[in-house]
Amino acid sequence: MVTKEQRNKILIEQKKFVHYLDKNNLRLTKARIEVFNLITKMDNHFGAEDLLKIKKDSVSRATLYRTLNELVKCLVIRRTAFGEKHQHFEFVFDEKPHHHAFCISCKDNIEFPDFGEEKMYKKILEKKGFETLGHEMHFYGFCKECAKKKS
Repeated sequence: MVTKEQRNKILIEQKKFVHYLDKNNLRLTKARIEVFNLITKMDNHFGAEDLLKIKKDSVSRATLYRTLNELVKCLVIRRTAFGEKHQHFEFVFDEKPHHHAFCISCKDNIEFPDFGEEKMYKKILEKKGFETLGHEMHFYGFCKECAKKKS
């Protein structure tokens, strides 16, 4: 169930997307709207393949991938890496800063909070003239269950 606050945040993100399309002379098509609506319903992390499984016939594979790239460019979603061949995404409207631990055996993903380390790195990078837009931190290994099976 989406709360009123989440719904308002989704509307803000939708306006951001529409503005991006307009600014780049791209049309707001039924298919693009459908992709946007699909990602707002996704739990946590998702891949393009997850969306392909639930999309309607009005969205082609090419349109889906193009729209995902457009949503990344306008900062509505972001790419995350989990050491797999395909990319994963997160819808960032209701996100608190966090990091990921990825089990390379069962593919489970554990999220844990950011402890503010970005501030420390940002200072170092600013001194070097680097403009930081964000960061990601991923840990790879074995979850508790897979570590037991491995032993």
